[in-house]
Amino acid sequence: MKRLLIVHHTTSPSLRAMFESVRDGAGTDEIEGVEVACRPALTATAVDALEADAYVLGTPANIGYMSGALKHFFDGIFYPCQDASAGRPYALYVHGNNDTTGAVRAVESIAKGLGWERVAHPVSVVGDPSRQDLQRCWELGATVAATIGEME
Repeated sequence: MKRLLIVHHTTSPSLRAMFESVRDGAGTDEIEGVEVACRPALTATAVDALEADAYVLGTPANIGYMSGALKHFFDGIFYPCQDASAGRPYALYVHGNNDTTGAVRAVESIAKGLGWERVAHPVSVVGDPSRQDLQRCWELGATVAATIGEME
């Protein structure tokens, strides 16, 4: 069975709604052979990352950057996982009050350094997520799960 790791820093009702939509999409009954593991960014470890076949990352945009919690996750896994996780698929969702550009850029830069392959455009939401935004989150989770569900 393949494993999808959702690493998230969920600090608001908006991020909670986005996280739950991503999780529900990743766990849809239509995709078989994929286990979904969810870990808060402050407790996710290199072992969690190494045991996963793909990743979905969720963060608020804080002062033009990803959350300190997601940065903490990356700091703890970067060197232990750099070679071992290269080529694995990932996707990203970000929530901000006025801009998400810097957070997206920072996460994509680190993911590139890890050698991860982005399999979907980031879902960036400013303000309260709409029904369409939550649907895009659901699709993000489902896309990553389907990507690894098809892998041998």
